[in-house]
Formats: sequence, structure tokens, C-alpha cells
Amino acid sequence: MIKKKIVLSITLISILLTSVGCGSKPKRTKDGLNGEITISGAFALYPLVVKWAEEFNKIHPHVKIDISAGGAGKGMTDVLCNMADIGMVSRDIYPSEVEKGALAFAVAKDAVVPTINAENPLMEDIMKIGLSRDGAINLWLKNNVKTWEELLGTKGNTAMHLYTRSDACGAAETWGAWFGAKQEDLEGVAVFGDPGLAQAIQKDKLGIGYNNLSYAYDEKSRKLNPGIAIIPIDVNSNGMIDTNEFFYDTKDEIIAAIADGRYPSPPARELFLVTNNIPKKTEVKAFLEYVLTEGQKFNIPVGYINLPEEILDNGLELLKD
Repeated sequence: MIKKKIVLSITLISILLTSVGCGSKPKRTKDGLNGEITISGAFALYPLVVKWAEEFNKIHPHVKIDISAGGAGKGMTDVLCNMADIGMVSRDIYPSEVEKGALAFAVAKDAVVPTINAENPLMEDIMKIGLSRDGAINLWLKNNVKTWEELLGTKGNTAMHLYTRSDACGAAETWGAWFGAKQEDLEGVAVFGDPGLAQAIQKDKLGIGYNNLSYAYDEKSRKLNPGIAIIPIDVNSNGMIDTNEFFYDTKDEIIAAIADGRYPSPPARELFLVTNNIPKKTEVKAFLEYVLTEGQKFNIPVGYINLPEEILDNGLELLKD
């Protein structure tokens, strides 16, 4: 009887100690990684960074990752002001930003595409002729095209509604770079954010704008989002869309065209994660290392293009103190 009481007491003490242990010490992964990472910036990178964060958290569940999209300009500002650990930037990095400490890691590639409403009344002609570089200059830079027929070189007087972005963003910077302009040079009704510009096009049958790839296509179906169509780019400026210039039916088709160079660059471009000098937080370094290595396998499934190994290796070198 006495022996049984002793055994029972030991068992209860063990249970109590175990319970106290669980309550007082948070669980840790095998490498003890925990902490918080804040990420801010480009809409273009947002879907991919969300995926990377989800997968990273499966390995390191005690690292909290806070991600917000607000444009490449905000991402760069936030990281240089130490308001964020990582900035998402969808344009080239300016020398002045490098001087302030911006350390850029190329992590993927995508493109900006010209978008119109899928119910545009002149769709057949638009798909035949497409949009040339000179046409884009006349629209967004010179702003001397007021009807769809003027753009197409046909007869008629169908009004055209031109859109651009209001927030400092990589999409506008990249779009303008295609025809030698900067974001501040672009004409059009200014709309905030990539989702906002896509919605404006979806509501306006006579509208024309531009979107990041991820906001033109549905991620699951890989087809164009409802109400959205893409004007094929007349790459060789011969006044018509040749067979090898049309690859817009699905996201996978255009990804292949970007990868093999059929879609011009710009408006195709590299995408960057940016830190303020070499990150000191262990969890930030671990996340960037993950993105540059194991995380790359999610680029294509999410709808982005992989980068050459040497570019990724250069990024890993940057993380070394």
C-alpha cells in the first residue's frame, strides 16, 4: 500500500513538472529559430513572398512574418528607415538607394503587361494589331491618342480611357522603362495599387492600363482574370501580331515567353528583396537564405520565373558578414 502511494506521488509530480515546463517555456524548433520579420513593398512580389512565408513557417513555426503590399517605393522607404526588415522592390535599385545602405537580392522574374477590358468593342482589331513601343509612347508619354481608332490606325471615334498608377511602384517604373520614360512622366488617370488598376480596367470597357502578371491572371486556373484581356505586344513593330508574338492565353504560356526572351525586357524585369545593409537578425538571414535556395522551387508554381544559379549564389554571398 505504501509502495503504491509513493509511485502515485511520483507520477503526479512528473505530470505537474511536465505541465509547468510546457507553460513556462515556448516550444522551439531544433535550431531554436524564433522572432519576427516585417516585409513591405511591391504588389508584384506579394503573392510569391506570401507563399515563401507559408512554407518557411512549416520549418520554423515560431518565426512570425508580417507582410504588407504598398508599392515598391514604400517597400524601399520602409526598409531604409528601418520600418521593415525586408523591402519588396519590383524595379532596378537606384545608385542613391545603394549609397543609403540598400542591399538587393534578386529572387525571381516576372513582367508588366498592357491590360484592357475583355469586352472592348474593338477587340478583334486590337488582337490583330497589338501595341507597339511607339503606340505606348503616344499613349502614356505624349498623350496624343484619344480614341481607339487612332491607336489602331482605323476609322472611327471610340473614346479611349488611359490609366496609370498613383503610388510609387515598380510596375509603372518598369512600364515606362520599356519606352524610355519614368513613372512621373506617365499620363493617365492615376489609380492606387495593382489590384485597384485591375479593377478599374474590369469596370471600364474602353479602358487601357498595365498590370503585374499576378494581377492579370487567376492563380489557380492560370487563365486571365474575369474582365481582363492583354494587348499583345508588337515586338518587331511590323503593324501586326505574328504567331510567335501571341502567348497570352494562359499564365504558363507567357511565363515561357518571358523565360525564353520572346516577351521583351523591360517590361519583363527582375524582382528584389532588399535589406538595409547585411541583416543582423538571425531569422531575417534564415528567411533570405531559404528564398535563395529551397524557396526557389515555388517560383514557377506560383507564376514567376526562376533566375540563373549564379545570380542566386551572388545573393547568398551578400549575406556573409
